[in-house]
Amino acid sequence: MKLKKLLAMSVSMAMCAALFAGCGSTESGGSKKGDSDDGLIKIGIINNDPNESGYRTANDKDLKEAFSKENGYDASFAYSLKNDEQIQAANKFIQDEVDYLLLSAADTAGWDTVLKDAQAAGVKVILFDRTIDADESLYEASIVSDMAKEGQTAVDWLKGQNLSEYKVIHLQGVMGSAAQKGRSQALTDTAAAEGWTIVNEQTAEWNAEKAQQIVQSVIDSGESFNVIYAENDDMAKGAVAALDKANISHGVGKDVVVMGFDCNKWALEELLAQNWNYDGQCNPFQSSYIKDIIDKLEAGETISEKTIIMDEKGFDASTITQEDVDNYGI
Repeated sequence: MKLKKLLAMSVSMAMCAALFAGCGSTESGGSKKGDSDDGLIKIGIINNDPNESGYRTANDKDLKEAFSKENGYDASFAYSLKNDEQIQAANKFIQDEVDYLLLSAADTAGWDTVLKDAQAAGVKVILFDRTIDADESLYEASIVSDMAKEGQTAVDWLKGQNLSEYKVIHLQGVMGSAAQKGRSQALTDTAAAEGWTIVNEQTAEWNAEKAQQIVQSVIDSGESFNVIYAENDDMAKGAVAALDKANISHGVGKDVVVMGFDCNKWALEELLAQNWNYDGQCNPFQSSYIKDIIDKLEAGETISEKTIIMDEKGFDASTITQEDVDNYGI
């Protein structure tokens, strides 16, 4: 009987420990401001999986370098591509009494309750990289890319190519994310207005292998297409792998126009070699913007501009230079 009780207590303690750890992977910067008077600003950072793409790897590295102990911060990190797991991580950071919660949301919806809880606990929320559907009063600032503008810039470029026909394979990112919604909507609206054919539209969840499988299935079906609109570079890379396997030419003056987003250095090199046609910039280096907001809040200043849009551009294979690759490749 005693053995059963001991086993039950062990299971219970293990479950509590797992719950306290939260969902998604987490990394801690060390001691917490609430535990000792070390003068560090305590931050909880919720991000997407850093292995998701080259963009996300660069974004995570930028944040870790900026919010280090040497720079006066005690930062803990949580990663997930799932909204519910991110919400659980946010709740844990609030319970840990962080000073600031930095959030790159997996989905735009479902954050109201968490943000209200953070506000009630005195935790200041700063959004980065992605917007959410919540009242502006629930967060201090939003440092983001204009995903809708990214998409529209890309689609306007595509329209300007004046192709004799438009038959597009649309490779979408994780559904519901701000990047997917913005980049998808621009294509959807323009295709409807211009009479373009969307041959296939599926989410490859930012993944090269899934993108390759989708494009391969279209090739196997015998359906004709002449544009790959991939919502990130990795998916464009996967699409090109399928084209190469089928000996279908792609790039400037070739059979298939290839478009990506994020401006990984290797992707811009594909443009320079004219193997791809277009790449839309998505700036991963957001820490300096965030730090400026925190500095102002720590000084007791009011943030007058809630939404800070980072400047971004699109690159054309016909005009890109080595200097562009060196300056903008991530």
